[in-house]
Amino acid sequence: MPVLVKDANKCVGCLICMFACGRVHLAVGVESSCIKVRSQGGISRGFTVFVCRGCEDPPCARACPEDALIVRKNGGVLLNEAKCTGCGYCVKACILDAIGWNSNTNKPVICIQCGECAKSCPYKVMEFKRL
Repeated sequence: MPVLVKDANKCVGCLICMFACGRVHLAVGVESSCIKVRSQGGISRGFTVFVCRGCEDPPCARACPEDALIVRKNGGVLLNEAKCTGCGYCVKACILDAIGWNSNTNKPVICIQCGECAKSCPYKVMEFKRL
């Protein structure tokens, strides 16, 4: 679990982390991001940050009918794009809403635990730890 939400109270909703994630995945826009930042009801109430937690038994992988998601040794999954049919079951199965969608390829965008979201955050909301 290398990306951790260290202090969500510091989040100002700038979405820089989401754009950084989309850029890593060569996708355009925040809808393709693996990280989600949502308002809790206006700026005065703050924001919630959703990131992939690198599940040891990921529901996204169990939901994939094509076995396109390969469970990683230290948690999380890798996407085998050749096997992926773009059904979207993995997106629906993720309990953290941490799978993005690339509308150009019609395939999921899976967190690769690169830490760009944490590195790009000017407010140090997240922390990246290499396992």
